[in-house]
Amino acid sequence: MIRFSKIIGALASAYKITGEEKYVKQAAIHFNAWFINPNSKMNPNLLYAQAIKGVATGRGIGIIDTIQLMEVVQGIIAMQNSKSISKTTVDGAKKWFAEYLTWLTTHQYGKDEMNAKNNHGTCWVMQVACFAKFTGNKELMDFCTDRYKKVLLPQQMEKDGSLPLELKRTKPFGYSLFNLDAFATICQLLSTKKDNLWTYENDGKEIKKGVEFLYPFIADKTKWPFAKDVMHWESWPVAQPAILFSAIAYRNKEWFKTWQKAEHNPKNEEVIRNLPVRHPIIWID
Repeated sequence: MIRFSKIIGALASAYKITGEEKYVKQAAIHFNAWFINPNSKMNPNLLYAQAIKGVATGRGIGIIDTIQLMEVVQGIIAMQNSKSISKTTVDGAKKWFAEYLTWLTTHQYGKDEMNAKNNHGTCWVMQVACFAKFTGNKELMDFCTDRYKKVLLPQQMEKDGSLPLELKRTKPFGYSLFNLDAFATICQLLSTKKDNLWTYENDGKEIKKGVEFLYPFIADKTKWPFAKDVMHWESWPVAQPAILFSAIAYRNKEWFKTWQKAEHNPKNEEVIRNLPVRHPIIWID
């Protein structure tokens, strides 16, 4: 699934930059294999995600792994008007994600993940927002906007911008970055001129404060005042999408330069798994 995300992200970015149809033709092969061809397509559910032999056939927390499919969706959006991708392929992909959304919002695994108190709950909203936007599900998009305002911000962020549920974990730095990335990606996906989540505030809590809290440690990790992560400490930070999206939203050149200088091609598998945006050009109009 990560490989699929990497392939589509790269092909869609190349197409957006060059306009060359060869990238779309190659991507269409993968879309058909994953979503349409009955002999190879995946089922639109995660019944068996993060199974443990002898313990559980699947777990709701495994739903977080399909954040990798968001760049697939963004890739389809970037290429959907090309002459080299058929309406059948695009419609088939939309049908697949519409079915997956039904599962995410009705199965108990999905409900459990939606109600998770930490980054799992954030990533449920982020995924559902992305897939709902792709499929034109305005009702679910509005639900995600409402949940961001009334659940995620008030329950997960302190007024100083910190994310205490992540700071309590054994990998406080990596998880704080991951959750902030998810918060910012939700704002990137759902903000409109009439309802701009980048400027939304709930009792003094807002995404900008979250970025301002973490930014000094992204710019210089040696200033991190909390416990070091027990694993992967040396691999963070990388080119965090929260910094890029926020730099654009607030026209902050310093943040943008920090993002530019960061690692854009991480090799650590855990970092890749927890990095929802690796091909930013397909996320920005």
